[in-house]
Amino acid sequence: MVQRIPQPGDLEPIERASRDELQALQLERLKQTLRHAYENVAHYRRSFDEAGVHPDDLTSLADLAKFPFTTKKTLRDNYPFGLFAVPREQVVRVHASSGTTGKPTVVGYTRRDIDTWADLVARSIRAAGGRPGDMVHIAYGYGLFTGGLGAHYGAERLGCTVVPMSGGQTEKQVQLIQDFQPSIIMVTPSYMLNIVEEFKRQGIDPATSSLKVGIFGAEPWTAAMRREIEEGAGIDAVDIYGLSEVMGPGVASECIESKDGPVIWEDHFYPEIIDPDTGEVLPDGEEGELVFTSLSKEALPIVRYRTRDLTRLLPPTSRAMRRMDRITGRSDDMLIIRGVNVFPSQVEEQVLQMPALAPQYQLVVSKDGHLDKLEVRCELREGAFSDEQVQTLSQELKHRIKTYIGVTTSVNLLPAQGIERSMTGKARRVVDQRNQ
Repeated sequence: MVQRIPQPGDLEPIERASRDELQALQLERLKQTLRHAYENVAHYRRSFDEAGVHPDDLTSLADLAKFPFTTKKTLRDNYPFGLFAVPREQVVRVHASSGTTGKPTVVGYTRRDIDTWADLVARSIRAAGGRPGDMVHIAYGYGLFTGGLGAHYGAERLGCTVVPMSGGQTEKQVQLIQDFQPSIIMVTPSYMLNIVEEFKRQGIDPATSSLKVGIFGAEPWTAAMRREIEEGAGIDAVDIYGLSEVMGPGVASECIESKDGPVIWEDHFYPEIIDPDTGEVLPDGEEGELVFTSLSKEALPIVRYRTRDLTRLLPPTSRAMRRMDRITGRSDDMLIIRGVNVFPSQVEEQVLQMPALAPQYQLVVSKDGHLDKLEVRCELREGAFSDEQVQTLSQELKHRIKTYIGVTTSVNLLPAQGIERSMTGKARRVVDQRNQ
């Protein structure tokens, strides 16, 4: 593996700033964000008033703990544009991700927001070793998902040549990597392992490809998966973190010289770690739920957004900003299946739309090679169903889940009482077989 270690001149001044300089900028931008949200978003004015706080009450970074949290439910309750802080005509793009019901959570961007996002993804690619003129193969999905377009605009902003391949068509992915000779790939880590396997299936050693760096995100991955990718593909594997509610990819990203956890770009996002049960802010180094407040967003300022990701904040190393440790789990019941957020309640909603199905279901998550596979088990109501009827119902539920949640599943319809219950009679909603 050939590492591209950045020189001091490669970094923006803020990446080398003192802690005092960074915190002064954060306080200034945080005051602006709270005022912008309070004055332009009805939800924030109402929630701040109910909590008895006003933007003028923020005189230090610690005062942020006085302000109420924002959750995914907040975005769902204000669907589609109720949290926008600028007129809809000033929003140049919208993205969306799956929420806990059939409706997605919607985020918007002004022209300046798009520029900021592109700048931060460019910073992330540069931290991963990318340089102007590099060719970047993007195999994240395009569309409402923030991954593809977020990576695309950032790579172009850095001055790279972009191959907007998107996901799927694994044989073609390998062909274009062989033909175009990109040095960087941006993709989910699980799909990268599929690409490695396709190289081998074609009789090509993936370590001989032109790729030098992989920038991987959109799903949790382990240190063991990093080793497998690096050894199998002969590349440096770097972690990038983001979520659409806060911006998209590029909220935090690892540096190639250290690979010791994503650096949070703290000049644009203020992180907190809280106790998921009490909401109390925890000191750096303690594990809890990650919370973000945006510091520069115009269209959708986000105040104390509960990500539900469990991690801890670590001191700076390669940059002046703090790092986040590997995500160890979730404080809610969300699953991430091939980069798609899936809540059991989403599946429940679709099951309840079908009168022939009983309100019992179970999600079984397993591995199909390196990719996650989701099976949905449901119970038929009492009565006789022909094989043809069962097949039709199965296809209908599969279609509904794909349409409204965005993930492909298999569906297994069982007779009444066919799903196992616990000793208390409650159904076991999720069976995760991935680590068995």
